[in-house]
Amino acid sequence: MLGKLDDHLRFNETALSLRSQRQTVLASNIANADTPNYKARDFDFSAALKGAVDRNGAQQPLKTTAGKHFPTPTQAGMLLPDGTALQYRGTVQGAVDGNTVDMDVERNQFADNALRYEAAITFINSQIKGLMTAIQGGQ
Repeated sequence: MLGKLDDHLRFNETALSLRSQRQTVLASNIANADTPNYKARDFDFSAALKGAVDRNGAQQPLKTTAGKHFPTPTQAGMLLPDGTALQYRGTVQGAVDGNTVDMDVERNQFADNALRYEAAITFINSQIKGLMTAIQGGQ
């Protein structure tokens, strides 16, 4: 029974985790808006969610054992810890210093992601309330 509940909520847990990671990436873009040669990063949420659900948590990141080893894609900042590939955001208007952060785009993406995160939490809360009602027999 507990395994079925876990499976039922796993999708939402995965989606919330990815939303949280995306918020971190977007916040990093905003924080580095004035850093010369900084390239804005993001990832395709729907592809990452599909990949995470398909993988089902089976992938473990590689670890280096010596300082001269080449970094893994995760350590080099090209992958998130769950294996989601980070991509460079397309440049709308380049800056003289090589920075590709467009604050309007970043703020919009940040707000959109935050709103979707809150909506997912609201949905999970209603799902849990429904499960509690079913368990308690509608009291």
